[in-house]
Amino acid sequence: MIKSMRGEVVKVKSLFNLLSVTWFLLDNGASGVDTGGVSVSMKEGDSVIFHTGVKTNQQEVIKWYYNDTRIAQISGDLSDPCTDVECNKGTERFRSRLKLDHETGSLTITNITIEDSGVYELKIISSSSSSDKIFNVFVSGVSAGERDEVKRKSLKEGESVTLDPGVMKSPNDSVTWYFNDILIAEISGDQSQICTDDQCEERFRDRLKLDHQTGSLTITDTKTPDSGEYKLQIIINNSSSFSINRVKRFSVYITGSGLSSAAVAGICAAVVLLVFAAAVGVGVFYYRRRSHTAVPQNGDDNL
Repeated sequence: MIKSMRGEVVKVKSLFNLLSVTWFLLDNGASGVDTGGVSVSMKEGDSVIFHTGVKTNQQEVIKWYYNDTRIAQISGDLSDPCTDVECNKGTERFRSRLKLDHETGSLTITNITIEDSGVYELKIISSSSSSDKIFNVFVSGVSAGERDEVKRKSLKEGESVTLDPGVMKSPNDSVTWYFNDILIAEISGDQSQICTDDQCEERFRDRLKLDHQTGSLTITDTKTPDSGEYKLQIIINNSSSFSINRVKRFSVYITGSGLSSAAVAGICAAVVLLVFAAAVGVGVFYYRRRSHTAVPQNGDDNL
């Protein structure tokens, strides 16, 4: 019941934000502002980087706006970056979730929410010219359980397991796999690498396989030390305009397929007892049989 209600709330919020974005676009379009821009769709919890496509210099000023509200700025001397709280007193929508690249002016928003849907505008101002760039952003809502979900895998030692991203991979996407924060595999374009360091090579030695089409990771002949957290980082690239960072986690637990040393010792002791009991039984049977064997009488003894 509660989960169903939460799901309905998420749907209503998503619809509300979609209508808000549509209304804003129509309103700006009527004012003569170019709202063609770049369309960006992502899921709640993702991170996004909006690229400027330029290198900043001493003469340029870069300003970022969200629905006409300034949220970030770099001045010409690169010494005055500001976020929305500093540029607009009392506004705390993004609360430490904005990051500016001082070399390019690119804007990063981490852990994005459906309330962050809207129109983001980039203004680059120099002494000789100025340019604008618009990003139309729509964030689809997900349930709290789905957003924080850690997929769990339980299997026995010796079995194989495939960790599936569950999303379609595009040729430009980058896929990186980590085991307990150790880089173990990655795909970037047509290039791929497995176990680039000695620690990874020693642990997984020829037991990792990457699917270039889906980005899934398969571990063969699993061992109990392979238990732990596997993290998948997918960077969805859209030419030079923006990139989306999506993270998924898998918790893998592998149990030993063989018997414990205590169990083996118990079985050995039981076998010894059985052998001993069998030997004793054979001895008793032989003794009783011999005791009941009749002694033949010699007829000449009566003469």
